[in-house]
Amino acid sequence: MMQSAEERYRDIIGMEHHRSSKHPHMSMRDRAAQFSPFAALTGYDEEIDEAARLTSDRLELDEAQMELISSELTRAAKALEKNRREGRAEAPAARITYFVPDARKQGGEYVTAETEIKKIDPLKRTLVLSVGETIKIDDIYELKMLGTEDPDEWL
Repeated sequence: MMQSAEERYRDIIGMEHHRSSKHPHMSMRDRAAQFSPFAALTGYDEEIDEAARLTSDRLELDEAQMELISSELTRAAKALEKNRREGRAEAPAARITYFVPDARKQGGEYVTAETEIKKIDPLKRTLVLSVGETIKIDDIYELKMLGTEDPDEWL
């Protein structure tokens, strides 16, 4: 005849649980951690996410766009020079769309910022923006000077 669990363990059911004198008692949290899922492919999820992340290709500018950017850069340079001559610390404001290359994969993204242009370096072909960022003139996709529509105002 089959015994019930209670009957089989009747002799030990009331005994006190053993506690080691050599090893400290393990918390329930630490005991549970022993049975937590194991990630055999550490970093795999991050790699999948990275592969799924989209980047854009750099767009080629046509002659009209290059001419427009050149014209706006000239306006910005004139505004910077006029402010310098007059002893003003103001910088011309602009809306700039430029390409930021991706650090991990081919391509990048286009960023648009409304900021002030602090400096134009024609030798390095860079703009220094008021936020401290430096961007390459060759990365500019669109440039629009803000604050005035009259280009002769800065002459």
